[in-house]
Amino acid sequence: LNKLHYFRRSGVQHLFLQGVAPNRETQQRKPELIPSGKLSMVHTTMEENFLEGTLHFLSEFVSRQHYPPKEIISHLIRQILLNSHQGDILKDTYMLLMKIQMLHPANAATVGWDWTLLKYIMEDQEKPPGRFLFLQYVVQTLEDDFQQNLRLRLLQKSIAKKMLSCDKCFNNVKEVVEWLVAAVTGFGFSQPQPQEVTSSSAEARAEHSSPDQAEVAPPAFFAQKVILLLQRMLSIAVEVDKSPNCSSCKIADVIFPFILNIPLRSQREAFLNTMESQLLRCKLLELLFQHSCDVPTTLPLSLAKILYFLSHSSMLLQYQDDTATWQRWDEMLQYLSLLLMSYQNVILEHLRSSLNDRMDLIIQKAKPRLQDSDDISHVDIQLKIEDLISRMQQVLGQPFPLQITEKLCMLQELFLIVTA
Repeated sequence: LNKLHYFRRSGVQHLFLQGVAPNRETQQRKPELIPSGKLSMVHTTMEENFLEGTLHFLSEFVSRQHYPPKEIISHLIRQILLNSHQGDILKDTYMLLMKIQMLHPANAATVGWDWTLLKYIMEDQEKPPGRFLFLQYVVQTLEDDFQQNLRLRLLQKSIAKKMLSCDKCFNNVKEVVEWLVAAVTGFGFSQPQPQEVTSSSAEARAEHSSPDQAEVAPPAFFAQKVILLLQRMLSIAVEVDKSPNCSSCKIADVIFPFILNIPLRSQREAFLNTMESQLLRCKLLELLFQHSCDVPTTLPLSLAKILYFLSHSSMLLQYQDDTATWQRWDEMLQYLSLLLMSYQNVILEHLRSSLNDRMDLIIQKAKPRLQDSDDISHVDIQLKIEDLISRMQQVLGQPFPLQITEKLCMLQELFLIVTA
C-alpha cells in the first residue's frame, strides 16, 4: 500500500503548530462545536469588523475537541483571506484555516468554499492578494478528504467527487485545464509585489517561507507553485471516478488543442514535466504523436505503438516554424523518452485500474497486465532505432548535434530496460 503515492503525501502543509498533539482523553471524546458563549464573542468581532479579534478568539477556541461552524470558516475565507488585506492578516488567517483543517479536516458537508467562489477568484482580473493562499488551502482540503475517503473506500462521498468528477462535473475539470494553460504561458497568474527583490534570493526564501514571506517572491515563482497545485487537481480528477482510463482520455482530449498552441518549448515541457498523473501524460503524448504521424495507427497504447511512433512521427507544432530543424527532432526524442517512462509506470503501478482495485492488486502483489503489443524484442528496437537514425541523417546530415546523440542513446537504453 505504501507504493500508492497518495499515502506518502503529507497531510496539512505549511503549518508549524505546537501543543496540538493528541492525548488519550481528547482522542476518546467526539469533537464538538465551539460552545455558544464563546461563539457569541467571535460573532461580535465579526459584526464589528474587528479582524484581529476574530482571528485571536478563534485561534484560542479551536482545539482538537472544538471546531467552528461552517459559516465561520466561510467568513474567514470570503471576508478576510480573499479581501484586500495584506501582510499579517493574510498570514494569520491562512494559518488559522490550516490549523482548523489539520485538527478537523473538511468534508463534502463542511467545506467552506465552493466551485463558484474558486472560479471567480481564479479568473478575477483584480487578483486579490490572498488568492494564492486560497488555492493552496483549496488543494489541501481536496487532498486531505481524498486520502481519508480513499482509506475508507468511499471516494464517491469526497469533495473531489463533488468538484472534480469527469462523470458529474466535467466543466469544472475543463476550467482547471484553462487555468493551468494560462499559468504555464504566463497569461493567467501573477502576484502583486510589495517590494522589489532579486529573483534568486526571493525563490530561496520562499521555499522555506511562511505565507507572509512568500508574498515578496517574483511572479514566476507564484506561477510555478500554481502550476503544481493545478496539476494536483488534475491528477485527483483522473483518479476520483471508477475508470481512470476513461477520465484520462477525456481530460487529454481537452488539453490536446491547448498543447498544440503553447508557443514555447520550455512552456510545453513545463506543462508535461509537472504533470502528476503518469496515465494522463501518456494519453496526452499519445495524442501528440498520433497527430504528427504521417500514417496514423490503430494500435492501442503499448510498446509496439511507441516503436511505431519512432518510424512515423515528425514533430512539427504550430510554433516550431522558426526553430532549427535539429531542435524539433530533439524535442520529439525528449517526448518519446517521456512517453516511454510514463507508460512503464502505468503498467507497473496498475494505473489503468481504479484506486480500489489498485489497492487490491498491490496487496496481492499482482504482476503487471501486459498486452500482446507489449511483446517487442531487442531486434525490433534495434531496427526501429536504426530506421529513425536513417531518417534523421537525411534531414540533418552528419554528425548529429550532441543533444541528439545523447537522447538517441537514452531512448535506446530506456527501451532495453523496459523490455527487460
